[in-house]
Amino acid sequence: MKKASASWQVFNAANLIFLTLLGLAMFLPFLGVLAQSFSSSEAVIAGKVLFWPVDFTWINYQYVFSDASIWRSFGITVYITVVGTLINLIATASLAYPVSRQEYVGRKAVVVMVLITMVFSAPLIPNFILMKSLGLTNTLWALLLPGAISAFNFFIMRSFFMQIPSEIIDSGRIDGCTELRMIWSIVMPLSKPVMASLGIFYAVGHWNTYMNALYYVNNPALRPLQVKLRQLIDSNEINIDPSASQFSSLAHMDPEGIKMATIIIATLPIVLIYPFLQKHFVKGMMVGSVKS
Repeated sequence: MKKASASWQVFNAANLIFLTLLGLAMFLPFLGVLAQSFSSSEAVIAGKVLFWPVDFTWINYQYVFSDASIWRSFGITVYITVVGTLINLIATASLAYPVSRQEYVGRKAVVVMVLITMVFSAPLIPNFILMKSLGLTNTLWALLLPGAISAFNFFIMRSFFMQIPSEIIDSGRIDGCTELRMIWSIVMPLSKPVMASLGIFYAVGHWNTYMNALYYVNNPALRPLQVKLRQLIDSNEINIDPSASQFSSLAHMDPEGIKMATIIIATLPIVLIYPFLQKHFVKGMMVGSVKS
């Protein structure tokens, strides 16, 4: 027992060191970007900034907050994330729940069809032709409807619904509940963990949407924040309104600090929302696990 205990302690120590190094490898780049966003352009260009701001300044955030195009892209991203996540959860639950019940005829065929989409996916050009023929190009629907149901998330939600005892569903039917009332009053309250975990998956995907916006949306006024950020990173020019009150202080800025400030603004909302969903997220990760 002493030998086993000693080896277990060594494993725990090694595991702790590995996870600490892994966490630092993920956190330190973010910390470096944060430090550059609060540093002067001269310090950033000279390479003096590592993990702590040099010549602390708010000038980069002043530019970002005064740029109407960034705020417009931010608002579009928030709209896509909120509305898209609601569409995803409703569509996924609408398909996963009936397939999870034994009395549903044809559920195996539906599961096979969804499984096929995980193995084979349509190429880009047929997808673009389909979107154009449906009139979805240059609209926000092009970013909301194509991925309404994720096959992977469908199987997770289906597994969760299958774990709901049939006796609960049968008791609701005996009490006179319609299918919609039973889903709303019984199934949904029991499904908060899986809804929260899949909701954050869907929300992060919508928040980081880039390729679909690049392919299907050509209108600059409808492009989300990630596309705007990419344009800002590719360009070394900053546009400042001469009538702006901060024009004199912003005129001699370097784009690097502005890029870092925009990255922080694009990352911070998801980082702040995650702790509120962590409890349900951990429970949802146990869906489908083997239980004794």
